[in-house]
Amino acid sequence: MKIYIFFIAIMSIFSFKGHAQNSKLYVTDKINDKYAYVDVIKTYERVAEKGYKSVDLFKKLGDSYYQNADLDKAAKWYCELFAMNTKDLEPEYYYQYAISLKYIGQNETANEILLKLKQKSEAIAEIKIRKQR
Repeated sequence: MKIYIFFIAIMSIFSFKGHAQNSKLYVTDKINDKYAYVDVIKTYERVAEKGYKSVDLFKKLGDSYYQNADLDKAAKWYCELFAMNTKDLEPEYYYQYAISLKYIGQNETANEILLKLKQKSEAIAEIKIRKQR
C-alpha cells in the first residue's frame, strides 16, 4: 500500500511539472504575438541626427556598432564622443576608438588615441600606487 501511495505522489509531481512547462511556453508564444520589437540602435541614431548630443548616447551607439563588428559606424560615433569629452572616459573607449579608426584606415589618429590611452593608464596606475602607500 505504501508503494502505491508513493507511486501516485511521484506521478502527481511529474504531471504538475509538465503542465506548468507547457503553459509557460503558451504564455511566451502569446507575448510574442502581442508586442513588437524596437530597433534601439536605429532609434538612438534618429535622436542623434536630430541634434541631441550626449556622452551616454554616443557611448551606446559606438558600443553597439563595435560589438556588431560594424567598425566604420562605430568610429563615427566614437569620434562624436571624443569631440565632446575625453577627460572622464574609461580606457576601453580609447581602445575601441583606436581599433575602429585603424579599420577605416586612419592609422595616425589611431596611434595618437593609443598614446593617450597609454598615458591615461600610466596615470591611473600611479594613482593606485599612491593610494597603497
